Amino acid sequence: MLADSLEHLVRGIVDHPDDVQIRSKSLRRGDLLEVRVNPSDLGRVIGRSGRTARALRTVVGALATDGPVRVDVVDVDRR
Repeated sequence: MLADSLEHLVRGIVDHPDDVQIRSKSLRRGDLLEVRVNPSDLGRVIGRSGRTARALRTVVGALATDGPVRVDVVDVDRR
């Protein structure tokens, strides 16, 4: 549910919504959601001074009921 909600939010922000991928991983300290977008949309998802990314983390954190959730925006140019 969290991954679907995050994907919906991110698709509304970017210019290439078909390139949005959300990967969910379970870690010891909680869940991890990795956001991957088209490299040209990376700035839109992060936002000025990280405001958009922080807002996405706040919304997902508010929706989380099972424990802590971490949201990472992954730069696909770096491997």
